[in-house]
Amino acid sequence: MRHLLNPLDFSVEEISNLLDLANDIERNPDKYSKLCEGKKLASLFYEPSTRTRLSFEAAMINLGGSVIGFSSASSSSAAKGESVSDTIRMISCYADICAMRHPKEGAPMVASLKSSIPVINAGDGGHQHPTQTLTDLLTIRSLKGRLDNITIGLCGDLKFGRTVHSLINALARYKNIKFVLISPAELRIPSYIREDVLEKGGFDFEEVTDLEVAMPQLDVLYMTRVQRERFFNEEDYIRMKDCYILDNEKMKFAKDDMLVLHPLPRVNEISVEVDDDPRAGYFKQVQYGVYVRMALILTLLNLVPEDMK
Repeated sequence: MRHLLNPLDFSVEEISNLLDLANDIERNPDKYSKLCEGKKLASLFYEPSTRTRLSFEAAMINLGGSVIGFSSASSSSAAKGESVSDTIRMISCYADICAMRHPKEGAPMVASLKSSIPVINAGDGGHQHPTQTLTDLLTIRSLKGRLDNITIGLCGDLKFGRTVHSLINALARYKNIKFVLISPAELRIPSYIREDVLEKGGFDFEEVTDLEVAMPQLDVLYMTRVQRERFFNEEDYIRMKDCYILDNEKMKFAKDDMLVLHPLPRVNEISVEVDDDPRAGYFKQVQYGVYVRMALILTLLNLVPEDMK
């Protein structure tokens, strides 16, 4: 039995196999529609989520399985003071696999130590979001045709954005990746990412504050929202929330084949007018999220078809 707590839990080869499986699911959905019959996914979401929670649930249902769980801490025994350790021991009696989102960093890891079923980290605080990272990798590989030789701009909340932290760690294992980190000074990438990953790994990266200046060199632009829930006071959030807004005027500075991604939800950091631009890939990204979570469930439950092993 294994868990997915961090995008680095899978080797580059294992990720490649997972993405191949996800692409095969996209092409041949009927082939996979009954592989999880009789299996249950426990969806344990201690904080709000739309895409991630429903994506996991859709993935399991598409595989012929079923879903149990809760969508907020207030509707679980956590409201009565039950620990994560006790919750996962109980859930292990009911389900075959678990997806957990928790506001506290490290909570899914704590759960994995007491669990008798595979645990998938569906986001823990500002720390990691590995299934979003797998979604991002699948989207980039499917739409750009590669995961190496890419200049990627990461824009917005780079301090608290767990999707950004996970994606940097994952892409750092591929060749010829350049990172352009676009943020206000107050929301710069944490020092442990800058020093332990980018500087230590000898990566080509730059930190800038001007999105328009960065745009012409990018193969991929990864936008993020400024997250109200990560701020300690409303004044700081209001001051930061409109730092970067991508619109059609700014898109004029981009390459004709630049790909725009966003983990969603967006607030106003991508204008709705950009939705019609063929370079906008964020809604395709949502669909790829279902495919990659289907592939992950099959992998962790050891239900991958023989021809895809």
